[in-house]
This record gives sequence, C-alpha cells and structure tokens, in this order.
Amino acid sequence: MSTAARRGHPPPHENGEEEEEGEGEVEDDEEEEPRLKYQRLGGSVPAIVSTDAAAAIAVADRMVALGTHNGTLHILDFQGNQVKEIAAHTATINNISFDADGEYIGSCSDDGTVVISSLFTDEKLKFEYHRPMKAIALDPNYYNNYRRFATGGLAGQVLVLTKKSWGGGYHKKVLRDGEGPIHSMKWRTDLLAWANDAGVKVHDMKTDKGIAFIERPKGIPRPEFLLPQLVWQDDTILVIGWGTSVKIAAIRTDSSQGLNGIQRSITASNEKYVDIVGSFQTGYHISGIAPFGDLLVVLAYIPEEEDRENSFSNSVPSRQGTAQRPEIHLVSWKNDELTTDALPIHGYEHYKAKDYALAHAPFSGSSNAGGQWAAGDEPLYYIVSPKDIVVAKPRDAEDHISWLLQHGWHEKALAAVEAGQGRTELLDEVGSRYLDHLIIERKYAEAARLCPKLLRGSPSAWERWVFHFAHLRQLAVLVPYIPTENPQLSDTAYEVALVALTTNPSFHELLLTTVKKWPPTLYSASPVISAIEPQLNSSSMTDSLKEALAELYVINNQYDKALSLYAELLKPEVFEFIEKHNLHDAIHDKVVNLMILDSKRTVNLLIQHRDTILPNEVVGQLLHASKSCDKRHLLHLYLHALFETDMNAGKDYHDMQVELYAEYEPRMLIPFLRTSQHYRLDKAYEIFAQKELVREQVFVLGRMGNAKEALSTIINKLEDIQEAVEFVMEQHDDELWEELIRQCLQKPEMVGMLLEHTVGNLDPLYIVSLVPDGLEIPRLRDRLVKIVTDYRTETSLRHGCNDILKADCVNLLVKYYHEARRGVYMASMDEEVTGTRVAEGSSRANERSSSLRALEIKSRTRCGARCCLCFDPLSIQDISVIVFYCCHAYHTSCLEGGLDLMKSNSSTQDSDEDDEGTPSGESRMRCVLCTTAAA
Repeated sequence: MSTAARRGHPPPHENGEEEEEGEGEVEDDEEEEPRLKYQRLGGSVPAIVSTDAAAAIAVADRMVALGTHNGTLHILDFQGNQVKEIAAHTATINNISFDADGEYIGSCSDDGTVVISSLFTDEKLKFEYHRPMKAIALDPNYYNNYRRFATGGLAGQVLVLTKKSWGGGYHKKVLRDGEGPIHSMKWRTDLLAWANDAGVKVHDMKTDKGIAFIERPKGIPRPEFLLPQLVWQDDTILVIGWGTSVKIAAIRTDSSQGLNGIQRSITASNEKYVDIVGSFQTGYHISGIAPFGDLLVVLAYIPEEEDRENSFSNSVPSRQGTAQRPEIHLVSWKNDELTTDALPIHGYEHYKAKDYALAHAPFSGSSNAGGQWAAGDEPLYYIVSPKDIVVAKPRDAEDHISWLLQHGWHEKALAAVEAGQGRTELLDEVGSRYLDHLIIERKYAEAARLCPKLLRGSPSAWERWVFHFAHLRQLAVLVPYIPTENPQLSDTAYEVALVALTTNPSFHELLLTTVKKWPPTLYSASPVISAIEPQLNSSSMTDSLKEALAELYVINNQYDKALSLYAELLKPEVFEFIEKHNLHDAIHDKVVNLMILDSKRTVNLLIQHRDTILPNEVVGQLLHASKSCDKRHLLHLYLHALFETDMNAGKDYHDMQVELYAEYEPRMLIPFLRTSQHYRLDKAYEIFAQKELVREQVFVLGRMGNAKEALSTIINKLEDIQEAVEFVMEQHDDELWEELIRQCLQKPEMVGMLLEHTVGNLDPLYIVSLVPDGLEIPRLRDRLVKIVTDYRTETSLRHGCNDILKADCVNLLVKYYHEARRGVYMASMDEEVTGTRVAEGSSRANERSSSLRALEIKSRTRCGARCCLCFDPLSIQDISVIVFYCCHAYHTSCLEGGLDLMKSNSSTQDSDEDDEGTPSGESRMRCVLCTTAAA
C-alpha cells in the first residue's frame, strides 16, 4: 500500500472529545482514511502536568501509571482520573513496570532508588543503588515468583533481585556487567530483554541462559539522546526501535545455527534462539514503538535539517524552540507506510526525541479484514510529552462513517451503516446528511428515491422532507415514495403533495396515478378539487387532470360531476359507473359521448330507459353532434334498436329511419316497410330510386297502388319471374296476371320461366295459346314436359287428398253417431250425497257436466221435461234420470222393464263399438224411442 501524505491535526480537546482529522490540502481521491483517532487524556492529567512534568508511563489491564520529574507516581484510570498517588522518588522517574496481574508496580529514578509498591495494600519496598537507575522490569508472575524483578542503570549492571525464602531480604544476581549503562528493559513470560550501549540482549530466565545478542545499529545518536525502544508484541516477538532502525526479532527453538548475523551464546539443539524476521530504516528518529495487529505504530521525531546533515553525529542539536510536530506512523514490517498523522503536542517546539514516550495497553486479537477492530480488542496508545498526554486508538465503525461523510462519500457511509457498522441510530444522521448533500447537488430524484430507506418509519421526518421538497418545487419526484401506512402522515402533507402535482401538466399523469393509489381516507379531496377546477377551461387542462378530478369527485360523492368528466374522456368504465350509482337521469346531455365510446352499450342503456331519456332528446343530440363522429350511423343504431323494441316509440322518425336503413342496412328495409305505417311512400320511393334499391321500390309502388309499374319494375329490372308471380299473387288482381303475361311475351326467355312458375296459378295451355307463332322459346320442350309432369303430380295429389278427406269425414260422423247414442246418468239428490252409480253406461257423466244442462233444456222442449215412457215429470224426488243426446229423457226405473229387449238388440251394435275402444259384452242403455224407430 502506498504511503499516505502527512497530515496535520488540530489540538485534541481538553475534555477528551475526539478530534476531527484531515486538515491537509490533499485531494480526497488521493487521501487515505486514517487508522487511528486521537484525544487528549483528561481527568486529573491537566492538573498534574500544570505543576509537574510527565517523564514515564506504563499501562496495565485496569489502570495507567504516570511518573513525573518530581518523582511522584500517579495511578490513573483510563479516563485520566487519579486513583492513587505514590510519593516514590525525589527525582525524575525513568521507567515504570507492572506485573501481569496489575497488582504491583515498580519504578526507578535518577535518585538511585527502585520502589516497588502494592496497588491494593500498603506494602512498599525501596532499594537504594546510589546511581541513577534507568530501567526496571517486574517478573510477570511477581508475587508467586519470590517477588523477582530486574533493574539496571548507569552502573551498567543488569541486576535480578529475588526475595529469599528464609531470613528475609533479597538475593541479588548480576546477569550482565561492563557493557555500558542499561537504557531499557522488558520482561515477557520467561524472557528478559534489555538494551545497553552494546546492543540488545535476550535472556531466558527459566534456564538462566542468554539466547542472543543483537548489536546496536551503527550511526545512531547515543542512547542518552535517543533511547532504545523495546516492546514485546507477543510471547515470541520482540520489536526493537533504536534511532532510525527497526528490527523484529522472533524467538524460535529446534535449531543449532543463528541467522541474520545474530551471535548465539547457546548452540545446543532444542534451545531457544532469535531470528530477525523484519528490519528496515526510517527517515525519522524513533521515540516509541508498539504493535498494531500485524502492523507497527511508531512515534516519530522529525529531526531538523541541521540534525539530518549530522545524523551520524552524537552532538546535541544546537537550535532550540524550532522542533517539528511528532508524528504517528502506521507501517508494516516491510516499512510500507499506511498512514501518517502529525500530533499537535503542547510545547512540541521545545522538545527533543527523548522527551516523548509511547506506551500501549495490553490487547488481544488483530485488525480484521475491513480495517476495524472487534469490540474489546482495541489497543490504546498513550503518547506522552512533558506537558501533554494524547491517547490514540483505532477508529471504529462510526469514525469510518464520519470520515466518509466528511469527504462527501455519503453513499459509502450509508452502505456502511446498512451493513451493521455503527449504531442503528446513526442511520438517521447519515440519512439526513446524505439527503442534504443530494439536495445541494440538486439531485432531487436520487434524494427522493432514498427517502424510504433513510427516513424509514418517522412521520415527523417524512413530513419535514415533504414540505422541504414542496418549498423547492420538487415535490413531484418525492410523491411516488411518500408512505401511506407505517408511517401514516398528516392529511395536510398528502394534500400539499397532491396540490403540487396540479400545477404542471407534466405532473398530471402522476397525479392521476397517485389519486388512484392513495386511500381516500388519508386526505380531504376538497382542497385538491379547488386547485383543479379553475383550470377546467384553460390550456393547461389535460385528460389526466380531468380523470384525476373525476376520481376526486367520486371520493367527494359528487357522482354527477364525475360522470360528466368520464363521459367526456370516453372512459369505458362509465357504464358500470352509471349502473353502480344509478345515474341514468344524469346522462341526458351525454348521449353523443357515450355513443362514441360504446354505441352498443349506450343504445341498450337508452332503450332500457327510454321513458326517462326520450327519443326526441337522443335524436336531437345526435343530429347536432359537433364532434367528429359518424352521427348518422349512431342515429341509425339507436332508431333501429328502438324500432325493434317498440315500433311506435320512434314513429316520428320513421321517414329518417327509411333513409338510414337505405344508407347503412338495406337488408332491413323490407321488414321495416312491411311493419311500419308511419313513413311517407313518395319520399321513401325517391330514396330507393336514388339508391337503386329495386325491391324496395317495388314494395313501395305496391303500397302506393301502382301495381303495374311495380310488376314492370320486377320484370324489367330484376328479371325475376318467381318474384313477379309472388307479387301478382299478393295483389289478388286478375288483371295483373294478364299484365304479367303481356310483358313476358315480349321476352322469349321470360315466357319459358313464366311457364315454370305459374303451375297451380294459371293454366299453362292458356299461356301457350297466347304465344305468337314463330316465337322461339328456349328449352320449350323440356319446360312443357316439366309442366305436364308437375300437373299430373298435382292432380294425383289432389285426388289422394280428397280420398283422405272423405274417409276422415265418414269416420268422424260414425264416431259422432256412437257418441250421440250414449246416455248420460243424472243421479238423484240422495245418490249425489252418497256418491253411488246405477250403471257402467253412465261412467262418463262427470266429463260432460256442461252438456247435461243443454240436453235437459232440449228434453224439456221436446217432452216437456217428462219421461218419454211414463210421461211423469223428470223431477220426481229420489228417482234418477237418464238423458240421451237425441234429447229423450227417461226415469231409470222406466227403462228397467225394457232392459232385456235392449240387450238382445244391442249385440250387433256392441261389436261396432268395440272398434271405438269399448269392451265387448258391456251392457249399454239405448233410447227406447230411437231404438224402436231404427228397428
């Protein structure tokens, strides 16, 4: 990765708030996002450094230890608040060390003392060495490892002190001596590393054996001007920063040969040794170094030009008060710089490289692929100067989003928030800033498209942006995205949106779509209607706006106004609308539009409600229609349907209808002419003559009484003998037959055709007798043969029909005769009550109840209502009567005496009646008088 440009930063806030970064003038597309963010350590620190000066710092898991030039040790929390103060020394504290548990702290000072204190008890140990002590390192397992620690100073000895297990006191052991002052010292697990004038040595405290010696880089300032920096990245990686050189040493095992020029003091196999896995030179002096995941954080001191030219000199810089800002460099093990940040430390102009220190809080994990740190894994870096402490830590997701917003990459910031980076509440801020940015850039459509995602379910936010877009006259781009539920806005917001769409014809289509889409309960239609109605007769009125107004009328229950607009717009659904809202009374003045829209449905509608919408209204509107339509055809459709439904409803327009039929549907003329009696014959004839409608002319001539001219027209123009014959037959005029024959004789072909079609109407011999001699008639022989054949067939059929007719008459007379001979039994009053019958011969009496009264009347006329045998009145009580169709009536008792005689005489007759369906052997009663007379 390329090295980022160096950037300056404003002073960190005194209250610990985070700073904004990136004051440099580097172009956004070239500037890389910082990896760290900075803030001044607040709390008690400003008060401490105002009366003293910071000299050393150490960081444990739960606290920070700050040593000052006055020899005081301040225990702080991570916010800088003082937890404890230890008066440890009387001079500058040079180094501080915690044990692994953070329960003990050791410090060394120029006053020649080493002090080890318990942070949670009053235990305190002080060791006097009478020479300035520069480094101290507590055994990580200090309490359980016999209170062991290591220290060193200007005396040049590396001392390891261990508390004696008996007798009290400490056992002192010298690990190294005679190689110059000890400048730095770090202890990790069982490994102790220290730096002196010769270089860096690593000692295995478990085996009490040296592991390796790393020579001091050549050409660097003396340690008293630029201290060596040692830091353990983990249990096996030691990072060394000294002067302008950085080396990364890895502690390894199972090898018998050193690498990279490292001198080995132990050569046996399976022993630890050190390999240099990374090494590079810098262009600045290293005042501190610390791990940053797989990278390194370097506190850089930028030497002045004079110092650069004498970079290999060990002299003190001659100029004071012109030092540059210290910088934090984030580099890889191959010296690839990722970012560089200049730190505005208070009083940096007067400080030298050894006045700065860098400490880091223990951390776990490493930087993830996206450059962000997991929660709880973030390392903290404390940059210390005499009068200032700045804390650096990796930028989190919210810092990343803020940086994107600061550089105008709002879309990336939004994507980061949506990906779950940062707090959910941050979406509101990012969204608002993104929308503001798009509005400033006049990207209104894009801003509107993002509103549902950015504003989400906030009604107040939605309404604010609705009114803002309305103020910008850009509400049309936002309307498609305005929510109607979850959230639902105020009715005013919806009304403002709809009214805004009425102002420009290009918005009218969207207005129509929106009115149809939005539930009508969201807003009041009246304000929108009031905004549209003044435009009805203006040039800005469009079909979409009319339809939208119609929809609003429907919402406002103004159905008649909506119908007018639907009809004007020729909307197909207008018919369903009329039926749904029963608006038949409102279509009087809309006939033309409806007919243009759908003539078939309109005609049906007009016919069904012809009592409400009178024919003269419909005809008047169609005749005076100004729109470009075939009004005569529409008129024909209406009048035709009206005539088929009610012949007399449109009788005043039958003359017009004749003309319309002739123009549009001539095949319907004849049925119409036959049915109607309300048209003028002379006018109809003129129309037919103009249209050359011959058959219609013939019909009218016939109606006018001019049968001969009609017949002449059929023969001369239609040349249809069959129709001519039919016409003559309809007229029932013998003179027409003569006229037909006379005109046909003028054309030989007509004569032959006449012979074929007049069989049954005229005598063919009569026609033949009138044919002039020498007139050649085509196919005369064949036609004569056919005439003769047809005549014979007709004669045969007539004879057959006559025979059938006679047989039917005889059969009917016989049947009538037998029916008339049967008697009808009339029961007495007692028998009517009991429902008894005297004889089977009167079983059909009930079927002829209507005829009995007539027979009784006739018998009264013939016999005076008396029995024809005893001549007593028929109305004797309790005596039944039998009446015959011959009008003779008898008492039942009077007929019983002659029953045997009647049975003997009726045997032959019964056989005849069997043919009529009466069972043989059945006794029947006969009129005595008629039977005697017949015998």
